[in-house]
Amino acid sequence: MSDARIRTLIADDEPAARASIRALLGSDPEIQVVGEARDGASTLRNLQHEPPELLFLDVQMPGLDGFSVLKRLEAPERIVVVFVTAYDEYALQAFDVHAVDYLLKPFDDARFRLALSRAKQEVRQRRLGIASDRLVALLESLGRRGNEAAAAGERYLRRIAIKSGGRVTLLPVRDIDWIEAEGDYIRLHVGKVSHLLRETMRKIEAELDPARFVRIHRSTIVNIERITELHPYFKGEYEAVLLDGSRLKLSRGYKDRLEQALGRPL
Repeated sequence: MSDARIRTLIADDEPAARASIRALLGSDPEIQVVGEARDGASTLRNLQHEPPELLFLDVQMPGLDGFSVLKRLEAPERIVVVFVTAYDEYALQAFDVHAVDYLLKPFDDARFRLALSRAKQEVRQRRLGIASDRLVALLESLGRRGNEAAAAGERYLRRIAIKSGGRVTLLPVRDIDWIEAEGDYIRLHVGKVSHLLRETMRKIEAELDPARFVRIHRSTIVNIERITELHPYFKGEYEAVLLDGSRLKLSRGYKDRLEQALGRPL
């Protein structure tokens, strides 16, 4: 069994995308492409009729989307899945439950080879009987999604997807020092580096835990665990000094928010 080629299914509604993946897989002697599917229904039929070991699965397809297809399988944990999509907003859902990989279109050959390498290793482990609960956890997560937003400890962002160079990097929210507004964007400051995202301050503020992240100015949100000192500044305003030496203005209009988070008056 360990010498057998890995039976692989390609599911994507774009013919060009299917052709591209098939061509990339064609050069790998360990892979046997056993079929293609162009929508959710045909993907599900293929998986139920003769399940492959490896599935390259588009997230958004006509009819059933990729996640809905997985939910309808009786034994999804037997299939190694690599998600393929042009939309980065699904990355957190996939990575939070340790999906095998997440390819963001358009991807280059090197990025595809990396995803394929990870997938093949996972197939080998399963063939050797090493249990993996990745897809099981994913499906359990899908079943909880409607209630998770209101659940304690699960209602705020834990990681943020950073798209760069055709790939998605997941940034733990706890690592962010502070956030500033830049027009229609926000800049996340993390140590000596920063990341620019197309997002509004209002939206990101609502998604962050107010016990840790506090808006101290109309254009600034700060991780209060990074604040080392508060210096009186001007007419009730303060200057917050962070661990990295950054100095941020605390406006009078936002002072009460910081006081509430700190649990004491300034």
